[in-house]
Amino acid sequence: MEKKLSIYQLEESLNVSFDNKSLIETALTHSSFANQNKNVDYNERLEFLGDSVLQLIISEYLFKNYTEKSEGELTKTRALIVCESSLHEIAKQWELGKFISMSKGEELTGGRTRISILADCVEAVIAAVYLDKGLEYARKFVLDNFRDIVAKAAKDEIILDYKTKLQEIMQQKGDVSIRYNLVKYEGPPHRRKFYVEVDVQGKTEGYGEGYSKKEAEQNAAAKALQHMNVVSKVQQ
Repeated sequence: MEKKLSIYQLEESLNVSFDNKSLIETALTHSSFANQNKNVDYNERLEFLGDSVLQLIISEYLFKNYTEKSEGELTKTRALIVCESSLHEIAKQWELGKFISMSKGEELTGGRTRISILADCVEAVIAAVYLDKGLEYARKFVLDNFRDIVAKAAKDEIILDYKTKLQEIMQQKGDVSIRYNLVKYEGPPHRRKFYVEVDVQGKTEGYGEGYSKKEAEQNAAAKALQHMNVVSKVQQ
């Protein structure tokens, strides 16, 4: 009963009422849960389909609405919209982590906030909407939810690698030293959180945190870019 309540809550949040509830149940089921429970479908096949549906909808929209962009520019813009980090932003807006069925082990190691799991789940949900409601409904659903990301991508305001972007900007000023320093870490080994500061020419320009040193460094670089007014608000 608790699982069904969660699904109804997500339907209300997404403003979608599924005729076939098993589709959204499968979309919200991680393989780790299925591995521990017999006869349970998980979302990898839906993820495969959702990726194609998303690509088609975004490609068509860009083709029709950005007629001044070349094929190469359209490809770059689409890549920014359908990338893992953009899908992760959508997942956070939907609070998908609260609704995914996964094994206790996966949950204990941070599965509910893992970027790859959440991004894949977004694609699975899109596939579920497509199969349950058809392409026209799925098109409206995607464009309504991705509107802000599409606008940012079209203006080239989405950065996939903040560390590289920071390096590129600072190199314009000559030979500049950039160092990422681990300030501290906390939590048990299976759920360790890292705190990093980025120093530019010996001056701290940003702090970041994450469940890996790589993630914390990216967030620190993003904060530095925000401080330099290169990017707007950064979500961690």
